[in-house]
Amino acid sequence: MTAAVIGPVLSMTGNALRELPSVDALLKHPHLATSLETYGRPLTIAAVRNVLQYARSNLVRSGGSAPEQDALARDAMLWISKQTKPTLRPVINATGVIVHTNLGRAPLSYDARQAILDTARDYNTLEYDIVSGRRSKRFIHAENLIREITGAEAALVVNNNAAGLLLVLTALARCKGVVISRSQLVEIGGGFRVPDIMKQSGANLVEVGTTNRTHKDDYEQAIRDRSNLASLILRAHHSNFRIVGFTNEPTLVELVHLGEQHRLPVVDDLGSGALLDTTAFGLGHEPMVQESLAAGADVVCFSGDKLIGGPQSGIIIGRADLVRKVARHPLTRAVRPDKLCLAGLSATLLHYLKGEAVQKIPVWRMISMGLDEIEPRAVRFAAGLDGEVVDGLSTVGGGSLPEETLPTRLVALSLRSTERFVAHLRRRHIVARISNDRIVFDLRTVRQEDDQRLESEVRELMRHHSR
Repeated sequence: MTAAVIGPVLSMTGNALRELPSVDALLKHPHLATSLETYGRPLTIAAVRNVLQYARSNLVRSGGSAPEQDALARDAMLWISKQTKPTLRPVINATGVIVHTNLGRAPLSYDARQAILDTARDYNTLEYDIVSGRRSKRFIHAENLIREITGAEAALVVNNNAAGLLLVLTALARCKGVVISRSQLVEIGGGFRVPDIMKQSGANLVEVGTTNRTHKDDYEQAIRDRSNLASLILRAHHSNFRIVGFTNEPTLVELVHLGEQHRLPVVDDLGSGALLDTTAFGLGHEPMVQESLAAGADVVCFSGDKLIGGPQSGIIIGRADLVRKVARHPLTRAVRPDKLCLAGLSATLLHYLKGEAVQKIPVWRMISMGLDEIEPRAVRFAAGLDGEVVDGLSTVGGGSLPEETLPTRLVALSLRSTERFVAHLRRRHIVARISNDRIVFDLRTVRQEDDQRLESEVRELMRHHSR
């Protein structure tokens, strides 16, 4: 571009920049009056400055004329809307994955939700003894329930199971050896791996056996090797994968016997954990917390969400002397649960104590749901959308019961551009899946009271999609 042309272009850009309103002038626009009242002056000013800066940058880069004030005001309102809209929002889960990690894992029971609301609404007895008027400990609120349900001598609640395992290893085996089979050095999701957790605890990893076969003698040799400084035997349950074929591993009972011979505690990390027998619902056997204690494990770690069905938390149970040692460790404060977690977990555990877990806890309600309950809902849903009811499979998910499925009835829709349609569903906070080039909805994981809303949203979207 020649100098003769550059001059007029710069002049035109300068004129356009001067036509942009000031912050104060744009704040007086009628469109922003509501914003000032609803969101306050600071946020509205931030929005105005943001859109004006963008307009200036765009004019300098591309030239052209200054945007009208109406357009600038609308952009400012749009900016505020995006800034204030929560990113953590409820969704309808129509995938058939019951414990969906990406969708918040276990939905809570009505009683658990109410307990959280009640605790959040007022001051509470988190660390206060209402009888003596003195300070108490927050861990007591769920401990008695856990002990009563599991039969454990003592219990401790932390903010998730990974934190629980980290705390146990730090308190019981720092700078000492932890003997574990190579087949159990698993990645538990999100890139977190058992070896990394052990490293962070300061414990020394003592690997024994091979990926598919580990014998009791492998443990014996590692313990007898004094250079390993073995102080603990760890078993990590294969909660999110399965090894098949030519395999072998010592049972928990065998490991406990070995621990007793060498005076080493045995820690059983169950991962998702279960307080009910999954085989009673047509699923494979998931190790139960009570079974680990009955087998003689000194410490058992498991999640308070996932198959327990409560809020995200980790639970440590076992011998009173070991659990108390863990509870006294300084790291306990860093991974302790808050009042809302304890309220929700206590209400969830109470369902087990009262024998109503299957009826009241959503995860178990979904697991126990039969085809005779799903079928009528699927038929009604399909009829309203001109869909087809087909056989399908639901999964437990959440790193629990790998390869285990439950028979279900799916509502299948044959539409053009299935990927685009599913993307539009997500914008309406509905998550479905695609199977055999069709969009399918599994009502097992949809609350029955949401059926009508789901059908209405899908029908409206289909009308737009067909245009």
